[in-house]
Amino acid sequence: MREPEIELLCSQLAAYYVFPDTAHEIATVLRKRLSEGAYATASDDEAFARQVTEDLQSVNGDKHLRLLHSEEEVEESDGGSAWDPVAYQRQAEQDAFGIRKLERLEGNIGLLELSSLHDAEIATPAITAAMTLLAHTKALIIDLRGNGGGDPHTVALICSYLFDEPVHLNDIYNRPNDTTHQFWTLPHVPGPKFGGKKPVYVLTSSRTFSGAEELSYNLQQNNRATLIGETTRGGAHPGDRYRVGPHLKSSIPNGRAINPISGTNWEGVGVVPHIEAEADKAFEIAYEKATASE
Repeated sequence: MREPEIELLCSQLAAYYVFPDTAHEIATVLRKRLSEGAYATASDDEAFARQVTEDLQSVNGDKHLRLLHSEEEVEESDGGSAWDPVAYQRQAEQDAFGIRKLERLEGNIGLLELSSLHDAEIATPAITAAMTLLAHTKALIIDLRGNGGGDPHTVALICSYLFDEPVHLNDIYNRPNDTTHQFWTLPHVPGPKFGGKKPVYVLTSSRTFSGAEELSYNLQQNNRATLIGETTRGGAHPGDRYRVGPHLKSSIPNGRAINPISGTNWEGVGVVPHIEAEADKAFEIAYEKATASE
């Protein structure tokens, strides 16, 4: 009954998943589960997606690897991608381009809470406005405790306001193209910079994921910020989404991050903060340190 969806998903794994050998192992698991009748019990697409996601992640624990249920019908574009730029633009606008909170706290401490790192192509004006307003605070707290990730170009944009010199931040290897793209701080940014000397504190939780982990990791590896909170969720494999059915789409990682300093990434282990604390207490610790800073 679910054979067409499983076979399409297996073909997508073979074509796009960043680790081809692992893709074969995962496909073997899916086909075995299908033959056992495991998916016949799924009452609807949503339940089916949950079951398949568990099996997709059972081989190597890749949290980016998922089958997603969509209430709206999934449209297919070129190459089988399930990307809807119009819907995404609308979502980003309604999300204030990921800026959940922007404040100048007592003591001239800046607070930037980001719920998502939307594509730089549409989020740059909002990020620029936020960083311009925070440029002259004496310390900065970046709250990523509820951030599920986003665009590495947006990560690079934010980092560009926090360094004075060019910095090689991250590399991403892309399997379909067999290319590696380097991410550096930008040579120029709109508006004033916060700069590379004043204190930066990054708040993390066990829900901090993907691009938000990259932002945390980039700053940590370059000794540019103090991370406070919980070890992050552990997803370092970016990818794309592909149509599997009218209300189903796969999330398949086709790349992996490679930090130029550590030579590795945070996949499966998360980003470990400098100061470990319960997520709901991380802000108090950061604010106390920020107010005490010179």
